[in-house]
Amino acid sequence: MHVTVLDADAPYPPTSGKRLRSLNLLLPLARRHRVTYIFRGDPERRSETKAAVDYLTAAGVTPLAVEQPLPRKGGPLFPLRLAANLLSPLPYSIASHQGRALREGVRRHADTERVDLWHLEWEGCFDLLPAAAGPVVVDAHNVDTLIWRRYHETETRPLHRWYLRRQWKKFERFEKRVFAAATRVVTVSRDDAAIVREQFGVETVDVVDNGIDRAFYEATPVARDAKRLLFLGSLDWRPNLDAVRLLLDAIFPAVRAAEPAARLVLVGRHPPAWLLQRAATEAGVELHADVPDVRPFLGGAGVLAVPLRVGGGSRLKILEALATGLPVVSTRVGAEGLLLRPGEHYTAAEPNDMAAALADAVRHPERPREQAEAGRRLVLERYDWEGLAERLEGVWEKVVRGCAATSST
Repeated sequence: MHVTVLDADAPYPPTSGKRLRSLNLLLPLARRHRVTYIFRGDPERRSETKAAVDYLTAAGVTPLAVEQPLPRKGGPLFPLRLAANLLSPLPYSIASHQGRALREGVRRHADTERVDLWHLEWEGCFDLLPAAAGPVVVDAHNVDTLIWRRYHETETRPLHRWYLRRQWKKFERFEKRVFAAATRVVTVSRDDAAIVREQFGVETVDVVDNGIDRAFYEATPVARDAKRLLFLGSLDWRPNLDAVRLLLDAIFPAVRAAEPAARLVLVGRHPPAWLLQRAATEAGVELHADVPDVRPFLGGAGVLAVPLRVGGGSRLKILEALATGLPVVSTRVGAEGLLLRPGEHYTAAEPNDMAAALADAVRHPERPREQAEAGRRLVLERYDWEGLAERLEGVWEKVVRGCAATSST
């Protein structure tokens, strides 16, 4: 098959959960199929775009990078752009990605190449496709309607809450349209698949879980320090920043009051300026940005803290932590979508209870480590990328066969 992948971001380096999923599912399939990868290149990160092109080429993928800037998420014009979006039927994050350059790059490719299947790494790319593109698989890394509903539910400022509700409802209409129009939808969990079926009325949905590279994480050197609390995640993603604020404002100070030797280690890509400043001035806090390998942090920490209030899909960082035997303390939202049982594979704690659970893990690490060992066995057995890539390949083949059968009748 010739499969063309559309993405709104460079898929490399693998410094986020989304990029890890994209590469680990698609690269094995590029050994058996012809894969073209069209993605938006950020003009301010040309070195990253070049690295992605070189990496994909070496992996047997044909990369097509389209340079297209995105409006900044800050500055004096940002409020005006948000206000202007009130007149658009599309959510702001969708509308801001639909630039002319990427659309024309997709059209030129469709005009000159025979594509058996279009694979979208984000549903926001759907409107970039030509009208008669052929079969389309949408890989829904998240159900954004759920995320934006949770933004709305956790917001306390009335004007912000009103605006977030409008964004939530726009995503609801957009995802309903896109999921219904796609030939097949792929979700990362059974929970998300149930939303696609029950809320949007779409039955053409399959589950391909998130996963881990078993051999990579089994090679992690481990020297646990029970006093080191780890937060791991992309620091340019709003749900993670909400969780980090909770840690810095309330959870970690309470842990330090109970256990003065405790330290909080924040690891992730592209931290904003306010976080860099806070981490540099707050006692007991370390920030490690854009690290090439997270395993030293996973192997050296005593517990992974996941105080997420907003999110969807499933958390690769929990799978990575458990694959190394690192105990996890997570909210319900943080651990949802994974086949993990609270009390058996991890400790469940909502934000108000998380400081006590983390302090207890510092004082008494034996029980959390027993949970982590049970979680490690489950993750290594159930969540290896190799089998998950084969599952995605089965979806591709089913879609192409079904479309071929329909066109021949």
